[in-house]
Amino acid sequence: MKKLIVQKFGGTSVATVERLQHVMKTVIKARKTGVDVVVVLSAMAGETDRLIELAQSAAENPNLREYDVIVSTGEVISTAVLSILLNANHHPAKSLTGPQAGIKTDELHQKAHIEEIDTSIIRKELAAGVIPVIAGFQGVNPKGDVATLGRGGSDTTAVAIAAALKADECQIYTDVDGVYTSDPRVVPAARRLDNVTLEEMLEMASQGAKVLQNRAVRFAGKYKVPLRVLSSFKEGPGTLITYEEISMEKPVVTGIAFNRSEAKLTIFGLPDKAGIASEILGPIADANIDVDMILQNPDSKDLFNFTFTVHRDDYTRALDILKKVAESLNARKVTGNNKIAKVSVIGVGMRTHAGVGKTLFATLGQEGIPVQLVSTSEIKVSVVIDEKYLELAARSLHTAYGLDGDMQEEFDPIRITK
Repeated sequence: MKKLIVQKFGGTSVATVERLQHVMKTVIKARKTGVDVVVVLSAMAGETDRLIELAQSAAENPNLREYDVIVSTGEVISTAVLSILLNANHHPAKSLTGPQAGIKTDELHQKAHIEEIDTSIIRKELAAGVIPVIAGFQGVNPKGDVATLGRGGSDTTAVAIAAALKADECQIYTDVDGVYTSDPRVVPAARRLDNVTLEEMLEMASQGAKVLQNRAVRFAGKYKVPLRVLSSFKEGPGTLITYEEISMEKPVVTGIAFNRSEAKLTIFGLPDKAGIASEILGPIADANIDVDMILQNPDSKDLFNFTFTVHRDDYTRALDILKKVAESLNARKVTGNNKIAKVSVIGVGMRTHAGVGKTLFATLGQEGIPVQLVSTSEIKVSVVIDEKYLELAARSLHTAYGLDGDMQEEFDPIRITK
């Protein structure tokens, strides 16, 4: 049976016609090895932001159906241009929107979920020797309307198509040559990882690492899709996402992830009664706003304060909702801060090593960086800090855990935290 790969190219990889010509060469090179190729594209760099601004210039809260129609056009343009290039170079190709490619979603707009992919159209094109070039980030909902998958949704499209087609590999091409110990644009000493476990990649993606969208990583894990992150700009092996730990002696900490797109909201002076948390978060969930970190702490006798974080894009809506909730619950006041950031220390080795958290707090303390919120899991410790400290925190922690490229010694939590 002929080998099949799915190649996904992000916004910087398709930013110009010149970049798309390079994508064309990558696709042709893969085909010349005798494999079938399905291509998934993002919109050209900056195009989605331009389209969002266009929609919001027409109305502060645009109709969600029409919003999705507008923002989905960015990917349609890039797929059409690449298909023109491939056809002009004697490699038959056909651009397909998400709906045309058989991608079916639920009824949500802006954050739709893929429920099914009818692969018959894609398989028909492959059988005819045609390269399907599919618009990422979109599908069709049960009403027949275009529905978008949310930021980074093209990754999810690519992984879902790879799963549906049972592809041999899903290759995610981006502007970096793999997964790094941290973002090298912020932490110059960051180094590329040859491989990273699915668990670690999922944590890194969900905590702000922008190489892969966390929904895409979850999809890959659920359907065991072989996943590799590669550079569109230079040759190299990239980073392989594995489903088991390759090394017996896994490093304690694999990477430092961070997220600038955070906002914090607090409601003060709530009555301490059962079920009140659901009264606060219920309306937030009903508005399709995801909540990340949560903190509940005493205010005074029989009263408490409730803090949670959301994506910065949802801050204004969440704040408006919370003010209404506060009024109905006779809370004292509501405050918000959309100038925070989250920094996370991640590694499967944390399961068997103590001292990781202690080193984190000691390092931030030495740098004079106050911690506002803390969240932990088996392989992660996250803290919320003021956004102005983000770069300092990321670099300091990267050094403290022995992740710098020129450091030869592995992090020893016992030695460092004494």
